[in-house]
Amino acid sequence: MLSDFIHNQVLIIAACTWILTQAIKVVVILVQEKRLDWNYMIASGGMPSAHTATVCSLATSIAMTEGMGSTYFSIAVILAIIVMYDAAGVRQSVGQHSAFLNRLLKEISLKSTAVEREEDFREFIGHTPFQVLIGALLGIAITWLWLFIRPLLA
Repeated sequence: MLSDFIHNQVLIIAACTWILTQAIKVVVILVQEKRLDWNYMIASGGMPSAHTATVCSLATSIAMTEGMGSTYFSIAVILAIIVMYDAAGVRQSVGQHSAFLNRLLKEISLKSTAVEREEDFREFIGHTPFQVLIGALLGIAITWLWLFIRPLLA
């Protein structure tokens, strides 16, 4: 049973896709902001969407191993749609609200000395539609390379 879990190729590909996509975030921040921040290896939000890459990798690997007509593929596609909608819709809105609240609280604290705050609300939560698109393309590409190209090299 544990052996099945450890050798589950679909699971391994999805997990490796998540790790690789999170590592790409670290590189993107390094290039954009000229700083190395390892926190992006576990952070949500930003470019590209690792959640999207992971679920698209999952759906792609199921399509390539089980077929697009399988029940598993149907489940993975619905899951991917929900995750992508959440990433670009709900979580993006939460990030925008956090930014507004942080600005508002700073203005209030400048006018009053009685306002005490421990830390800002986290603004780096969701994704733009472009970040979700890039995540989806990465998830599909990584999986395709893993399942199609890798056996040719062996």
